[in-house]
Amino acid sequence: MPPLIDVETLAARLHDPAVRIVDARFALADPEAGRRAYAEAHLPGAVYLHLDEDLSGPLRDDRVGGRHPLPDPAAFAARLGALGIGDAHEVVAYDDAGGAFAARVWWLLHWIGRPAVRVLDGGLPAWRAAGHPLTADPPPAAAPAPSTATPNPALLASRDAVRAAMTDASTWLVDARAPERYRGEVEPIDPVAGHVPGAANRPFAGNLDDDGRFRSAEALAARYAPLAEARDGIFYCGSGVTGAHDVLAAVVAGYPMPRLYAGSWSDWTSQADAPVATGPEDTDDAPRA
Repeated sequence: MPPLIDVETLAARLHDPAVRIVDARFALADPEAGRRAYAEAHLPGAVYLHLDEDLSGPLRDDRVGGRHPLPDPAAFAARLGALGIGDAHEVVAYDDAGGAFAARVWWLLHWIGRPAVRVLDGGLPAWRAAGHPLTADPPPAAAPAPSTATPNPALLASRDAVRAAMTDASTWLVDARAPERYRGEVEPIDPVAGHVPGAANRPFAGNLDDDGRFRSAEALAARYAPLAEARDGIFYCGSGVTGAHDVLAAVVAGYPMPRLYAGSWSDWTSQADAPVATGPEDTDDAPRA
């Protein structure tokens, strides 16, 4: 299934019983902002999934697993099933942040063995701009749907795999955070600034054009060109959320799905002896085109 869906295609299938729509809006600085926005207006039929409550597992005091650890696969599948999202359904996820949070839904569903999922290209802004309907009404209660999880460990990279990638030229290690965080100039969230030594920087915002849609497959293929020669790709970010956006962009570009270091920088810096680099190594703060 193509990883993206445009607003006109979704609008034509808005009442298709095979399709389930997920609103994944979220704001790191205000964790309730997405839920409030959903209550005010959302796509007809959409259900809401919260990054902290639904798309992540419990935080650990030692920070192992990062700020957004993966949810338990069975619990995540059960949550989907309770919302009427079953194994047989196609899922479309959207947000209002260029897919930054919808990509987490996309990646999680692939991880639990449910690849019939797409991200709405351009998200809520594109839907509004096209004049398609929104509603404040909650969707009708859906009957629980059979929902299973068969996690695919091949989509994940461990902390040890990241350590190995630092000196393995055949593995392309990519940091999806903003350039200033990658370079270690600022770190507003985690206790240590910088990046994993050897990582390239591909800020997730550079995957988008000026309209907030994904750039062309050709432009993204050029941005992620080292994947054409690499044996493996490992992507990370601050806590495994926007790293999934880079994974999605690589798939849009036509490359096999790279692995995600789900704990990302917040997990990496939970270990006292974790190597850290600062300054530019391989940066791409690409203009949107």
